[in-house]
Amino acid sequence: MSETVYIETSILGYLTARPSRDIIVAANIEVTREWWDTRRSDFQLYSSQAVVRETSQGDDAVASQRLEILSNLFLLDLNQSVLDLAEQFLERSNLPAKADVDAVHRKFGSETPSFYDGFTVKYEHRLRNIC
Repeated sequence: MSETVYIETSILGYLTARPSRDIIVAANIEVTREWWDTRRSDFQLYSSQAVVRETSQGDDAVASQRLEILSNLFLLDLNQSVLDLAEQFLERSNLPAKADVDAVHRKFGSETPSFYDGFTVKYEHRLRNIC
C-alpha cells in the first residue's frame, strides 16, 4: 500500500496558477507542478470537502480547473470530530478567525504525511504550544 498525502488548497492553487514574477511564488509553482507530474502516482492522494469549498471560489475558469483535479482524489468528509478538533486548535492558539479552514486542513494533514501543508508553515510556532 502506498503512502497517503493530503492535498490542501495551496497545492491546487500552484497547479493552476498563472506565471508569476515573484521568484518564490514561481519556484513554488514549478516545484509543485514537477512533483505532481513525477511523484503523485507514488501516493494515495486525499483531499477534503473544505478544499472543495475553498477551490470553488475565485475566477470561474480557474476554479473549474481546480475542481477537475479534485474530482480524481478521494475526498474526506467534514465530520463533527474534525470540526471539533479544528475549533480546539483555534481556541487554544489565538489564531486569526480566517484560519478556520486551515485548522480543518491541519486535522486532516495530521493524519497523513503531507507533501505541503501551508497551515504548518504559517502557524508552526503557535502549534508547538498546543500539540
